Amino acid sequence: MHSRTQAQFVVMLGGIDGDGIEGVMRCALEASASDLLATADSTTYYARCTLMSDRIPAASLPKDVTLVLDDASRPFEFGRQLTTVVEGSDTDRFVYVGAGAGPLLGISELIDLAENLETSDRVCVTNNYYSADLFAVRPANLLSEVEHWPASDNGVPRMLKEQFDVEIKELPRTTSTQLNIDSPIDLVALSLTEVGGPRLNEYLRIWKPDTNRMLEAAQKFTDHQAEVLVAGRVSSRAWQYLERETACRVRVLAEERGMTVAGRDSDGQVRSLLGQLIEAVGPERCFGELVPDLCDAAFIDLRPALAHLRVQASRPDRFAADLGQSESIEHPELRAIIDAVNASPIPVVIGGHSLVAGVLMLLNDWVWTERDLLL
Repeated sequence: MHSRTQAQFVVMLGGIDGDGIEGVMRCALEASASDLLATADSTTYYARCTLMSDRIPAASLPKDVTLVLDDASRPFEFGRQLTTVVEGSDTDRFVYVGAGAGPLLGISELIDLAENLETSDRVCVTNNYYSADLFAVRPANLLSEVEHWPASDNGVPRMLKEQFDVEIKELPRTTSTQLNIDSPIDLVALSLTEVGGPRLNEYLRIWKPDTNRMLEAAQKFTDHQAEVLVAGRVSSRAWQYLERETACRVRVLAEERGMTVAGRDSDGQVRSLLGQLIEAVGPERCFGELVPDLCDAAFIDLRPALAHLRVQASRPDRFAADLGQSESIEHPELRAIIDAVNASPIPVVIGGHSLVAGVLMLLNDWVWTERDLLL
């Protein structure tokens, strides 16, 4: 492939660091980013691979990867940081992936991303138009002409459509394009299934999270007699996937899609049926009686309910909640909810948006494969 048709490939990593589970997330994201950059570098579709980071990563990077560090003297601005890399490039094709968005992206997906840029001279390719974790843009200089950047990568495709009327192409909604590491529960799923890249898998084998509850819940997908509840920011496509690919009955409570991009979670507008239920009967009865009366296992994106309940927990508290570590949670209301989840007679898995998107697809694919191997 001629160099003028190659794209610049950029992974952005930052915004999370610290001790405990935050440190675990940071190490896992660095490992995943390194795996992704190595995969991109192994193709002929990318002229230059770059990691943008808020500090020098502990994980080793492939030898041909360029490291660009944030300017520590200035507050982080997503658009400004991205534009500095775009303006230093000599190609008109640009591919961006968040560090957590690529744990399952392989050569075929990265080639597909680059090849879709050849379908139009003004195009944005993404995994999710409404809440992107990755996107590819042609021509790249459009990014230098943006007047008002969104706060994060999620809103970039919509912004490009609104400001420049580019063609939008969505990648197929597969496990690889939909799985994003944004919570430690996503790492639990990757640890259970062992399908990530070599550096990430090596790190997860060292961390060794408890996967028992997730395994028990996931096994219900292959049970014709079981019913599984999926609640939170569940897309219609995720529901269609579950209806098509699982043996169990599926009960879905979909609410507050796009709440973060729209800013509803920060301005008090979020309304959640699950939140109202917890509010009305208390967490003990909700997870001890009512939810178990509806299903045999539950996968719950708890963020909409927490926003409805005005539970403004710290990130360490939210991460501890996802892992069921109630003893580590400082916020009393969140701790009471997770105590009730842990005491539930059915397996209840708590997480963020990725739990009810790519993680569900990953777990279902994996449990069917494991089942077939036993037959």
